[in-house]
Amino acid sequence: MRFHFFAALFFCVLSPLASQGKMDKALSKWNKQSVPYIHVDELKALTDVLLLDTRTHGEFEVSHLQKAHWVGHKEFKADSVAPLIDDKSRTIIVYCSIGVRSEDVGEKLLQAGYTNVKNLYGGIFEWKNRGYPIYGADGKETEKIHAFNRTWGKLLEKGEKVYNVPSDVRNR
Repeated sequence: MRFHFFAALFFCVLSPLASQGKMDKALSKWNKQSVPYIHVDELKALTDVLLLDTRTHGEFEVSHLQKAHWVGHKEFKADSVAPLIDDKSRTIIVYCSIGVRSEDVGEKLLQAGYTNVKNLYGGIFEWKNRGYPIYGADGKETEKIHAFNRTWGKLLEKGEKVYNVPSDVRNR
């Protein structure tokens, strides 16, 4: 009886904390925190933001946050978002799988004079882990989410992990 109590306690209370610790550890290892974080629940409460997806186009086509614009990572140029932004103080949220590539893009935006840039803590993985919807290329809600690779995929707890993208979207 005592075992069942502790097992239930672990899965209900401690398990989410352990997974959050993994995300904290990964981000503290790979990020400089040069772009302020915004947490998933904070973003969910906002209405007028510009969402920029910094993953590959193939990852974006598998799924993305609703109303997000794909900007990429390696190919990103700050002037490419100028047509989307009429005010450099507008709230811009950058995201990727967990928040590493998006930090790079956020830095470029800050250097270009955008003043209200935030990096989504835990990226699309944390968004999905919290149970919020993601959308496929067809605009419909999906459970599929590109997990980047098997190592990063361990940080994705919900949804259907995808590791390969169709060849027709890989090279866009």
